[in-house]
Formats: sequence, C-alpha cells, structure tokens
Amino acid sequence: MASEVAPRVDPTEAEELARSLTEALSSGDSEEAAKLCQRLTQLSVRVSVTISSQIYPQESIRLMVGVEDGQSEDNIPVILEVTTGMTIAQLKDKISQDFGFHPLLQRWVIGKRLAQDQETLYSHGIRNSGDQAFLFIRSAHAAHLTRHQHNLDQEQQRIDGIMESMQSLQLFPRGLEGGGGEKIVPPPLPPRDRTATVPKPPVAPKPQLGWACSVCTYLNKPTRPGCEMCGEERPAEYTVPDIYQPDEEEIKRIQQETLATMQYEQAQREEREKNYLHLLATEEQNLIPNANEADCPICFSNLQPGEGIVLRECLHTFCRECLKGTIVNSQDAEVSCPDNCDSKLLDREIKELLTEEEHQRFLELRLSIAESRSEHSFHCQTPNCRGWCIYEDEVNEFHCELCDETNCILCRAIHKDMNCKDYQDDLRVRAENDEAAQKTKQMLESLLQNGEAMKCPRCDIIVQKKDGCDWICCLMCKTEICWVTKQARWGPNGNGDITGGCRCRVNNQPCHPNCQNCH
Repeated sequence: MASEVAPRVDPTEAEELARSLTEALSSGDSEEAAKLCQRLTQLSVRVSVTISSQIYPQESIRLMVGVEDGQSEDNIPVILEVTTGMTIAQLKDKISQDFGFHPLLQRWVIGKRLAQDQETLYSHGIRNSGDQAFLFIRSAHAAHLTRHQHNLDQEQQRIDGIMESMQSLQLFPRGLEGGGGEKIVPPPLPPRDRTATVPKPPVAPKPQLGWACSVCTYLNKPTRPGCEMCGEERPAEYTVPDIYQPDEEEIKRIQQETLATMQYEQAQREEREKNYLHLLATEEQNLIPNANEADCPICFSNLQPGEGIVLRECLHTFCRECLKGTIVNSQDAEVSCPDNCDSKLLDREIKELLTEEEHQRFLELRLSIAESRSEHSFHCQTPNCRGWCIYEDEVNEFHCELCDETNCILCRAIHKDMNCKDYQDDLRVRAENDEAAQKTKQMLESLLQNGEAMKCPRCDIIVQKKDGCDWICCLMCKTEICWVTKQARWGPNGNGDITGGCRCRVNNQPCHPNCQNCH
C-alpha cells in the first residue's frame, strides 16, 4: 500500500509571500493581504507575525519592581529603566545582564497575572513611570538549571553581543585604496529589489554612566549624592564624568538641592547671629532667668518662664530661694551646684542672690575658710585683728595693713624695736609672771618638740624652716644650717670645712636618710 507524500514547498516562494504580506500589512492594503494569506495557507507553512517596536512609545520609563525569592520574608524594591514595547523575554535578558539571574529563574507577575515571554509590558498595562511589577526568583534546582548550562548561556550572550556589534561595521575588500594614495570607488551595487526588506543594523547601546551602590548594587545617576534605592552614600573616590549631561529631571533635582543647601546655610547664619546677640544680652545680666518651664530639683516647685535661675556653668535651673539657702548654709569657700555636679556658682551670681549684709558675712566666712585650709598662712598677732597672709620661704616678716603692725613670722609675735634673740631672751624672763608670755613660750617649745623649729647650733636662737629645701640661715649669726641633721653646714673655717656636723655629699653620700641633697 503506497503512502501519500506531502508536496515539497519552495522556501524561496514562501519567503517572497511573507515579505509581501509584511509590506501589505504595513501599508494597510487589506485586499492584497487577504490574497497573500490565502496563498500562504495553500502552502501550509508555519508563519509568525510580529509587531514592530516603533509603534510603542520610545521614551524610557521607571518600572518599580519588587524582587523576592523562596527564602526571603520581604521583597526588595528595584527600579528599572524600560520601554513599554519591551517583551518579557527582553526584560528577563536585561535582569540577567544587570543582576546575573538566568531567564529560567525568573517569574514575572504583572497585574496579578503571570507574564509570558512573547508578551510586551504595554499589553500588561505598563504605561508610565511608577507602574509596578513583581519578580520571583526561583532556585536553580527547581528550574533544572545546571552550572554548565548557565555558563553556556552566558557565553552565547557574549557571542550574540559581538555579532550584533560586528553587524554595524562596514567592511571593504582589500585593495580599495591605490598604491599612490588615491582611493578606488567600489562598483555600484545592483538595484535593490522592492520586495526585499533589509534589516536595519542595530544601534549600539549607549554606555551606562553612573555609580553602582555598594549595598543594593543599584546603578545611580552620576550626580546623585546618595543611592536612590537604599540611601547609601556615593563612594568618595567617584567623580562625575565630564561628558555626562544630566536630563531635565536631574537638572531640576540639582537646582532644588542647591536651593535647599543655600536655605540651610542661611538659616544657620541667622541662628548663629541670634545666639550671638542673645549671648551679649545675657553677659550683661548677673542672673539668667529660665526661658522654658522647669521644676526645681530641690523643692520640686514648678517654675514658669522667668521665675527660676539658670546657672551659667552647668545650665541647671533652680528657684531663687533654694539657691540663696545653698549659699548661706555653705561651709566651703566655693559654692557647688546643688544638683551634685562639678560646677561652681560664680561670684556675680552669689552677690546678686544675697543682700549686702549676707554677702559681707559670706566673704568673711570665705576668708576664714581659706586661712584655715592654707598650709602657709599666718594671722596677725594684734588682738582682734582680722589680717592674715600666706607667706613664702624667703619672707620672715608680715606687715599687717589693717593694724599697721609688723609681725615676726619666725617668732610668731610682734617684737617692735627688738630682734629675735632679745625677744626670746626677754620672753623667758617674762614667762614666769606674764600669762601671755607663758603661752608664747609654750608655743615655741611645742614647735621644738614637734620638729617644726630648732635652735641655732651657734647662737641658740629658735629658727624655723617654713618651706623649700633643707638649707636655712640663722637671722642673728648668719650660720648656714642643715635642717635634717640640725647641725651647721660648715665648720669654723667656713665654706668647705666639713667639721661642722653636716657631711653632705662627702664621698657622694647624703648626710641623712631624709636629705634632699640640696645644700
């Protein structure tokens, strides 16, 4: 039994009919298109009809894409620059090139419908910037994608890119330029067949300018100071290319940022000037009133603006009565902040809070405390005189300006018209019958016993070392004395005679364990 053999189709005839059908459809000739369709039907060949991308709007829009995979809990927002005529397959290729996700791993959902590869964004209602789509990334295992297949697809993409770029080049045969430098014009091409459609060479894509975010990898425009997606700062080493020309939207954004920066700087200048004027005004005031409502931390009373006092050093706020009580009850020369901080009240604040009588008592208390706590203080020996001083090592007398008397710091007494030796000899005689002289004598003996004074090894007068090194000199006989050994520094023959008792630095040895090696 013989089998029927399908008639052989001439490919050239099928191609001619397809090109003619394309021209008829493009020109709107419906009768010619119907005839060509009937003839193609008779040939029983598979034909695909595509729409030219030129009918869609050519301007780019910004598509908001939410990306998620099977393990993530939240989707990651991504912005893509696309055209409405782009197919889902082209969109997958763009994601593959930009982010490395193979087209087999991508599932696009637009308007609650799973998008197919041959469909365009326009058919899914994508028209304007801000329209949304959803991309789900499948696992390689679920998509049956092996690493070998992934590498082959990437290699094929690179080859296709090379081929597309080579198609835009015009190649000439060798020998079109003469040996003498003249150019040989190639022969004219044969007349072009009207029915043949020559595809236009693809336009090479413009190089993408911008900086990639180190966090979300989004490609930002060169002039953006931070990532448009996640807010990450632009890399410090990145510089805007000189050839870059921002679009109208970016120019408007830059102008707004410049205006906002100028307004911020102007506000800062006004704020600094206002603060400076406020500082000048408060500097003339001894007490600064509170500007805001506050509570006194001592009595917990509510203080309305202007009712409290703000301390200059620590800016703590108190009521006037609590601050005044703190000053009056203070037992220190410096009044600390009642809020247990390290700040002190200023003298101008203390004077303003107290009355004149209270301030005078405070000053007297401060002087008394300072005198009692000073290591080298000396009070005038005139009865009921409040004069006192802080003496230095080389000073032996204190002239009190309050009572106009001269005090001997060594004898701790006033012995007018007498030297220290005559006074101390007279003191021993008077001590038998004079109670005051007896107290002074006991005081000098106490100094000797406590080691705060000593007798001169030559004239037997009582001398003291007020401060400084171990070298002292007797006021009466001018004998140099070693304080730690209580002996004369030199012998009868003067400087260099070590028979006086102090043998300091002899054989490079100190004269005493407590010797400071300074004489």
